[in-house]
Formats: sequence, C-alpha cells, structure tokens
Amino acid sequence: MKSPLLRFIAVGLVAGLVLLFSSCAKKKPVLHVYIWSDYLAEGLVEEFAAANNCEVIVDNYDSNEVLHAKLKGGATGYDLVFPSSYIVRMMVEDGLLQKLNHDRIPNIKNLDPIFVGSVSVDKKMVYSIPYMTGATGIAYRTDEVEDFVPSWQMFARSDLAGRMTLLDDHREVLGAALRVLGHSMNSTDEAAIEAAADLVIEWKRNIAQFASESNKAGIASKEFYLVQAWGGDVQQIIDENEDPNIAFALPQEGFAMWEDTMAIPTGADNVDLAEKFINFLHDPVIAARNIEFNYYLCPNWASYRHLSEEVLQNPIVIIPPELLKKGEQIKDIGDDLAKYTAAWDRVKATQ
Repeated sequence: MKSPLLRFIAVGLVAGLVLLFSSCAKKKPVLHVYIWSDYLAEGLVEEFAAANNCEVIVDNYDSNEVLHAKLKGGATGYDLVFPSSYIVRMMVEDGLLQKLNHDRIPNIKNLDPIFVGSVSVDKKMVYSIPYMTGATGIAYRTDEVEDFVPSWQMFARSDLAGRMTLLDDHREVLGAALRVLGHSMNSTDEAAIEAAADLVIEWKRNIAQFASESNKAGIASKEFYLVQAWGGDVQQIIDENEDPNIAFALPQEGFAMWEDTMAIPTGADNVDLAEKFINFLHDPVIAARNIEFNYYLCPNWASYRHLSEEVLQNPIVIIPPELLKKGEQIKDIGDDLAKYTAAWDRVKATQ
C-alpha cells in the first residue's frame, strides 16, 4: 500500500498537470469576427480554425450603421469586420480602422484589377480589401403578387399593404426613392433628398416594417409578399426552401450596387489571425466556394475558373450587361451624409 505522503504527492502532480493543460488550452488564440449574417460558406470557419490551431467566434450585425455606431461607441474585442465601402472612409476618419500589411496578405494578387481600379473606394486597399459585391432589388412571390412591374413604385401598391418590407438602411431606401425621382442615389442636393424622404414616407404607409434580416424568413413563410432585398440573399432563400414562387428583379429606374470589404479595427487583439483570415478568403478555391454559397460575386479573378456553369449563368451573380448599366455604386459622400441621416430620422419618426 502506498504511503499517505506518496498519495498526496501523486494527487498534487495530477492536479498540477490538469492546471497546466487547462492553462495551455486557454491560450489558444481567438479570432473575433463581426460580419453580416449568412455571409461565410459552411465549413470555412472550421477549416480555418483547424489549420491555424485557433478558435473563431462570429457575431452578426444587420446594418453598416450598427457596425459603425458600435465601434464608435467604444466596443472592443473584434479583430475583423466587413463594412460596405461607402462607410470605410468615415470609419477611418473616426480612427476605427488600422492600416493593412499587404505583405501578410499575398492572395490580394488575385483581386480583379479592373474592379479595384474602377469600383473600389479604397483603391490602394490601405484600410480595406474587397470581399463581395452585388446588387439590391426586389424579391417577390409570384403566387401572391399580381401584375408585378420591376419598379420601386411597387411599394406604393396599397393592395399589398402590410405584406411588404424595405431594408433598414437609409442609403439603400432613400437611394431607391432618388432613382424613382430621376436623381443619383448619391445626390447631395438637399431638396432632392427631402423629396426622396417624402416618397419613402408614402411607401412606409404600405410596408409592414423596415427589415434587413427578417425579410428573408418572411418572404419564405409568406408573411411578406414583396421585399427590398440583396440579390444573393434571395437566391439563398430560393435554394434553402426549394421554392419556385420566389423571384428577384432589378428595378427599371436603377438600383444600388455595393462593395462589402474586410477591415481590421484599431486595437484588434489578433491582427495576425485577421490578416491570415483575409488571405484565406482570397484563396481562389475558397473564394469560389464562398461565391457558390453566397450568390454574390467576390472580385477575385482567379476564383472564376472554379465556379460552376450554373453560377456563371446566374444573373443574380453575373448581372447581364443591359441591366448592369442601370446599376449605381453607393459612394462615400462625406459630410453630406448628414443630409441623409436627417431625412431618414424624419422618415422613421413619421407615423
């Protein structure tokens, strides 16, 4: 029989080893990602975590304004965020983003130089790197909506009152109204912006809510019949529900085209992991998987040869040239954004 002293030593050694291994486990690095929902292909997070012996925690937001306000309000702990390009400059001016080290993101060589040169706001990719691009249009149920016309004025239809939603995004919604009124969705003319707000208030009387997330489940369940939506989201809904009665159209007055980017917040704890994740997402095969999942186009030219013919022929992903000319990039308008914010506040306050 072992002596009490030996048993005490043995127990102490076991306890010490448990503490040691627990301490090691706690030291596994963690990448905190703040991103739009349903925006990473299944399995990618797990693959990256396994390859880099780390943990990845993903949180979601539903508007650029939420992202901006949260970081500006002092929220910390995020290592990688996905702002739309038009808000990047504002975030930089507010000191919320840090410069990127291109040497540690070699896969940026795969980015389409034409896209970066003509579409991207941060053309030298100092603070942000393109992630996905797409268009905003109208999703509708063909089994519930009669006499559909590809027009933003569908939201004036009183017969669909309570069965429609607009995005909870002031640039998208006011931009759609500006196009109906014959203006650029980047107009800085205060009178035009206020007129757009008046039109949106008319639409507001017919919509159930402003929604950037619940609109997806709503149109799938027939709670909503017609919603303003991002194209890739709609294709995901169609696939997930195998519902041939959901369709998507780009309005004839014109529509928003946007670029979502990847950026690293100031004070991020794991910059190295964030840069590795950016590089991972721009691996051509990974980027192609992401496109096939999202139905948005990642401007990674090297990924296109890995895409299926079905995706290459999908007009939601590859917008036909005759429609593409009606698209307009949402741009950073600097201090004039305050005009949109004031107009949007009026829209939201009006009963």
